[in-house]
Amino acid sequence: MSTSAHGPQPEQTSTLLLIDGHSLAYRAFYALPTDNFRTATGQYTNAVYGFTSMLINVLGAEAPTHVAVAFDVSRESFRQTEYAEYKAGRAKTPPEFAGQVDLVQEVLEAMNISVVTKDGYEADDVLATMATQAAEAGLSVLVMSGDRDCLQLSNDKITVLYPKKGVSEMARMTPDAIEDKYGVSPENYRGLAALVGESADNLPGVPGVGPKTAAKWIAKYEGLDGVIAHIDEIGGKVGESLRENINNVLRNQRLNKLLTDVVLPVEIADTERRAPSREAVHQLFDALEFRVLRDRLFADSGPDESTAEAFTVETERHGPDGLAAWLQGIGTPAGLAVSGTWRHGSGDIDLLAIAPAAGTVDADAGNEQPRVGVIDPSALDTEAENALANWLADADVPKVMHDAKGPSQALAARGLPLRGLTCDTELAAYLLHPDQRTYKLDDLVMRYLGRTIEIDESDDGQLSLDLDGDAAADTALGSNAAGVRDLAKALDGELEKIGAAGLLTDLELPIQRVLAGMETAGIAVDSDRIARLEDMFSDAAERAADAAYETIGRQVNLGSPKQLQVVLFDELDMPKTKRTKTGYTTDADALTDLFAKTEHPFLAHLLDYRDNIRLKQTVEGLRKAVSDDGRVHTSYQQTVAATGRLSSTDPNLQNIPVRTTAGRQIREVFVVGKDSGGRAYESLLTADYSQIEMRIMAHLSGDDGLQAAFRAGEDLHNFVGARVFHVDEADVSAEMRSKVKAMSYGLAYGLSAFGLSRQLKISVDEAGGLRDEYFARFGGVRDYLQDVVEQARRTGYTETIKGRRRYLPDLTSSNRQRRDMAERAALNAPIQGSAADIMKLAMLGVDEGLRHGELGSRMLLQVHDEVIIEVASGEADAVEELVRDKMANAYSLDVPLDVNVGHGKSWHEAAH
Repeated sequence: MSTSAHGPQPEQTSTLLLIDGHSLAYRAFYALPTDNFRTATGQYTNAVYGFTSMLINVLGAEAPTHVAVAFDVSRESFRQTEYAEYKAGRAKTPPEFAGQVDLVQEVLEAMNISVVTKDGYEADDVLATMATQAAEAGLSVLVMSGDRDCLQLSNDKITVLYPKKGVSEMARMTPDAIEDKYGVSPENYRGLAALVGESADNLPGVPGVGPKTAAKWIAKYEGLDGVIAHIDEIGGKVGESLRENINNVLRNQRLNKLLTDVVLPVEIADTERRAPSREAVHQLFDALEFRVLRDRLFADSGPDESTAEAFTVETERHGPDGLAAWLQGIGTPAGLAVSGTWRHGSGDIDLLAIAPAAGTVDADAGNEQPRVGVIDPSALDTEAENALANWLADADVPKVMHDAKGPSQALAARGLPLRGLTCDTELAAYLLHPDQRTYKLDDLVMRYLGRTIEIDESDDGQLSLDLDGDAAADTALGSNAAGVRDLAKALDGELEKIGAAGLLTDLELPIQRVLAGMETAGIAVDSDRIARLEDMFSDAAERAADAAYETIGRQVNLGSPKQLQVVLFDELDMPKTKRTKTGYTTDADALTDLFAKTEHPFLAHLLDYRDNIRLKQTVEGLRKAVSDDGRVHTSYQQTVAATGRLSSTDPNLQNIPVRTTAGRQIREVFVVGKDSGGRAYESLLTADYSQIEMRIMAHLSGDDGLQAAFRAGEDLHNFVGARVFHVDEADVSAEMRSKVKAMSYGLAYGLSAFGLSRQLKISVDEAGGLRDEYFARFGGVRDYLQDVVEQARRTGYTETIKGRRRYLPDLTSSNRQRRDMAERAALNAPIQGSAADIMKLAMLGVDEGLRHGELGSRMLLQVHDEVIIEVASGEADAVEELVRDKMANAYSLDVPLDVNVGHGKSWHEAAH
């Protein structure tokens, strides 16, 4: 919303904001590209996103006290009864738009905004009635609509907000603005529209009569009634045309009149603005992947926060004198908060706040709300620093923290290792709501405690407070520590209710400590090789571009969709891809399909160019990520993937291609390095699981055939192929093996027959037949897949082997597309999530074995189902034996876990 479109507003006691839901949602759909707004599960969200963004903007700019959104409930109204062709001929609703109005209404429900509809009437009539009632009651009214019929409502109490550009900028259509633009007053706009007609409503006007002529007539004869009364005085061809089409004009005048007396199911008082439901917003915005919008919404529209009690604490600074005694006397679990900087497994802290357990008697304060201690480590003497270090490192002293990995690394870098962490409130909230995109402390405190908390975070989430001895900084940091302390208690209780407390204490918290060590260690890289690779991919991209130019005889911008559209669809006359607002899509999937159809050399060179540009960017990112120690320190995220899988960022090592020549070349830059003392390690060891998803499928389904194959050590895909295609295993061809492999993994990922047909480039019927044959031979898999969806539909969630839940409310949605996507997630989550659980258990076992065995080797990376270990001199055999044992026995399945191990001087050389 452009603020300049609103201008300075006079103060109003009450303001009602009325919105035409369908009109604005449709405009948002065409304002934003569909391909850029699609969830991981395939739901298009451009209309929902644009509408919600517009709504947040206008709520912030106008600060209405009452809000309502009207929708059409059918295309049939009294207007169609009078004129059957009313709105006829409108284009069919784009399939990408289907279902998005339902989602818009869900957003409004989560935001506690009234939705008003009336059978047999259009949204405009609902808006007109409510606007009139509110104005008569003394409210100021804003009507937001892309339908110009609403302009007739404008008066000294009602202003129309009309979209100028998409839904991001609104024109403020007051009576004066309407007269300036159209030459008529709002009450005469109906007459102008009746004369000119409205193509969107299929209402033909008077041929030859445009807005200027109509406005001139209305001004001269004081309205349309006057024009009709003097119709014989109007000369020329336009006068003749008017007389020939007067019946159309009269009909238009009747049909474009907005009704102001519709009996509605709500009163104006019912539309009073309320705070959004934070829980509902979180669940819906998580599903829609609206991370930025959620932050904007909570920042801009929080009436609940304005009335919520602030989380306030008393703090006191602790210096060298008395710190040891204070630490001994505080209750636990204590809440910790740290301000400072941390990045890539290192950092430093400025202040540490420790909030004693609530209920601990503070002798000085004489109450049971003990003051939070704030400590500046740089101000401590040796004795006090040792006391603090001992307290932090004492595993028997329970402590709680929010997003502890970074702060714990910064503490460790200062010589203050942290132990005894019993809850990380970010991880706890993640286990409760794994599809959520953010877990900010202030939001969680409001959500679970109903209180506001002072917090100032930088872009990467680190506390960044004014530390110039300001007491306000101590109070802010102290309130964070106290907030974490109280929040942890609430979250612990919620985890207990769903049986997930052990996931936090026995899996996520221990793996957080392991990840912190891996980030600190990093992995060595060959910087010279990185530079050569970057040049190689750059040269390859340049050669591909030159070849593409030569094919069409001229240079174009290969990164410009508009220029590519001209080349592909105008000059080369290729089959059209999916239509978008800006033409036909040129995304990677579309061009790959187009090349499969045409095999045109220009497309071959274009795809080659894109591949090499992407590889160059990957290598460039690695080069920039190399630290001063010659190592890359990726950051691991535990709260990103809803399935529980780890992800890496800055750089993202999961982006490196796995089975391509380019991927192998990139892996060659990761090499064995030296320790902090300069001693060279012997080698890198890589270990991964063989077909872990299919082994989990065999375990969960209990299918005798699959389990027998794994127990006998058979080649799984040959085994399955022989039974699906009714041949001996020796006769399973490479093509057969490829098909059953895609089928097996496709089932584990919820792949449909249509998806399988696209992947294998076969017909949907052939893909469906392949699936039927598979299920006929492996009935246990069929039954399991059916049962897991039905059970999830009953309970609302799926579970992994360790009890990790993923909630799927859309399993009962009336929207088929969303229901289908939820069903695919229900098929995928238990297998993917169980694989994640097993990998984390394996990493914990390996880490424990390395530490207890007092080995110098260390774990560096975890990517997909693989771990990479830097092996100290003379430890190769011992480490391999340890890794095989810990990974194979990480969890007891009904089939064995098979582990592949390799050694080498580089990540690629250690591949197996």
